[in-house]
Amino acid sequence: MHDPAASLTVAEARAVLGLDGPAHGPALTAAFRRAVKAARPDLPGGDEVTFRRVIAAHEVLKRLDGPLALPAPAVRQPAPPTLAISPLDAVNGGRAVVRVGGKRLRATYAPGLRTGDRLRLKGAGRDGADLYLTVVIRGCGALSAVGDDLHMSAPVARQLLRDGGRVEIATHAGPRSAWLVPDHPTLRLRLRDLGLPPRGNRRQGHLFVTLEPAEDAPSAAADLRDRFARVWTPERRAA
Repeated sequence: MHDPAASLTVAEARAVLGLDGPAHGPALTAAFRRAVKAARPDLPGGDEVTFRRVIAAHEVLKRLDGPLALPAPAVRQPAPPTLAISPLDAVNGGRAVVRVGGKRLRATYAPGLRTGDRLRLKGAGRDGADLYLTVVIRGCGALSAVGDDLHMSAPVARQLLRDGGRVEIATHAGPRSAWLVPDHPTLRLRLRDLGLPPRGNRRQGHLFVTLEPAEDAPSAAADLRDRFARVWTPERRAA
């Protein structure tokens, strides 16, 4: 024998009984009584098909375990453990202490990590399983990492940008020089092979330097004059 309740979904059963709130206990009983009274075939406005659907809807909702007021909230999965390092740490490698589940774990990593890489800690998980840390490289000071490359900014005198000349940039790998043409068309320089080191199938990165016009930055001529003055002081000439 066909069971009318088998063809109704929960959403359809709620609609048949006019439910938009709780669908259990007294709320379900009250909604069923209103709907079944309105659908009785022996009363004006009622009909047999609707009457049977009301009874079937009531059966569907009665079979559910627990309230149906709202969908069950999604269970939030714990965030995966991360290893946060600086761009310089990614360049040089190093060691870190990471807190996972109340435990302090020591992690050693080689140069060349990128954001999104996974670092394996052997036997550090539950029951001796391996634990994987997701790497996040966070900007530190003026230096940041994007993919394989490093990015920084450097102040440059407006006159030097206009007239061109030699500019010296203090990078994480020491001072580096570059020559600017007059009215340099771009305010960004690429210093080759000064980004993140190669790792696996990842290439050697570059360092991109954004030149920021500054009024108080020394021009190339002033910088050369100051160096000359430091070398040829009276004390040095006397020596």
